[in-house]
Amino acid sequence: MKRIADFVEVASAVVALCAAVTIPLPAQTFSTLYSFCLPGYPCTGGDQPSAGLVQGIDGNLYGTTTWGGANNTCCEGAGTVFKITTNGALTTLYSFCAETGCADGANPYGTLLQAGNGALYGTTASGGAYGGGTVFKVTPSGTLTTLYGFCAQSYCTDGQSPRGALIQASNGDLYGTTYYGGVNSVAHNGNGGTIFKITPSGTLTTVYSFCAQSECADGLGPYAGLVQASNGDFYGTTQAGGAKGCEYGCGTVFKMSPGATLHKLYDFCAQSGCTDGYLPTAALVQAANGNLYGTTQADGPSGGGTLFQVTLDGKLTTLYGFCSQAGCADGYGPTAALVQGTDGNLYGTAPGGGGSNWEGTVFEITTNGTLTALYAFCEQSGDSTGNCPDGAVPSGVFQATDGSFYGTTQYGGAALAYGAVFGLSVDLGPFVQILPASGKVGAVVKILGTDLTGTTAVTFKGAAAAFKVVSSTEITATVPTGATTGTVQVTTPGGPLNSNVAFRVTP
Repeated sequence: MKRIADFVEVASAVVALCAAVTIPLPAQTFSTLYSFCLPGYPCTGGDQPSAGLVQGIDGNLYGTTTWGGANNTCCEGAGTVFKITTNGALTTLYSFCAETGCADGANPYGTLLQAGNGALYGTTASGGAYGGGTVFKVTPSGTLTTLYGFCAQSYCTDGQSPRGALIQASNGDLYGTTYYGGVNSVAHNGNGGTIFKITPSGTLTTVYSFCAQSECADGLGPYAGLVQASNGDFYGTTQAGGAKGCEYGCGTVFKMSPGATLHKLYDFCAQSGCTDGYLPTAALVQAANGNLYGTTQADGPSGGGTLFQVTLDGKLTTLYGFCSQAGCADGYGPTAALVQGTDGNLYGTAPGGGGSNWEGTVFEITTNGTLTALYAFCEQSGDSTGNCPDGAVPSGVFQATDGSFYGTTQYGGAALAYGAVFGLSVDLGPFVQILPASGKVGAVVKILGTDLTGTTAVTFKGAAAAFKVVSSTEITATVPTGATTGTVQVTTPGGPLNSNVAFRVTP
């Protein structure tokens, strides 16, 4: 029996076989900030970033590369953690496989999490004390601590190979998924997967093991992480499993209560010809309207995957089918999570389609399904090596507090086609981010932004809060008495800055 990862490889191969027609795109301000593997092989500074970026409390961007680094330089390397400024100055903070047997982990795939305690958290898909991957903590200066090594239990019943990003829940614990392993995986050739929670200090609990139902009707192989919605429940997707079909099932949307009861909300390929899509590999995002949004990598009405909306009780609507524009100018096979911009629209990437070279797109889509392709990769003049100097095969975008979007590509760049970091401005203004995005009255939260020095007021939906300016990128504030769920506003010398999402006041 094949492992479900084989289906991703098949889908990627389909992308590579297609051709495209050039479609003019709206003008955007795009810049390639950094190209990996300079000055050349063996890429000790890292290569092929498979995950997106996150903004740290210090205002810098942080990310990982899946390969490269200072260790295992005879081969491909085991990956890195890096810091990069918004103008492109990159520092490699940590190279994995620094310990014997790669006990510190190898090959990170998921986006890092900026936690409320100031540390960054992430996962590696392999390595660790037992070879099943790790959960790690890393400081902004690069000190890494391995918190947990998967496959510590016989037959990897605690999970194996985490691929998605971690989230910090309202209770302060971190939640994530593993792609393989779990108590039911023994009967499925290692396939299954888990949901786990782990304290910031490293105590891990397996919350749910997939394939608990006959023929994995409850889902199989969660590739992405979770999102905690405003109702307190966790939502996610499995790449396979669900109702019979697609050999392993076509994937699911599920919700899980804080008490760890899992409910399947939707089975993909429920419509004739899989016009609703299948193979969801990206995490869901909750928009300001309360609905969840996500993507599928394959099928849909035009064969290039879908972008869908799902309500908290499981009603799914296919909003867009990729490859519906001539030559797939709109993109093909989306795999990375969406992000809601401060204009209310959703932004994301597709690793295929786009311009004449078919190396992916950045797109914008309204919550009612009107999509605009903003940028097509590999359309700049090639360098002396004939590669894509602007990058190729994007791994997702996020919006930083300066208003611009930043992301990574797995390939392309000015050197030897080992990936790039890029920025894209669509003329959205600066804002502030609250960390965490929920809390009780009296809780102290961090406010992230730019040019915060000289701030004169902080309000939580109009209620004045006590605050302290820590630096130009950080303010600490106390949730005030009388605060209700809503926008946080910071008054700076440059004008008022609003939070990008509503801060949720919890009981």
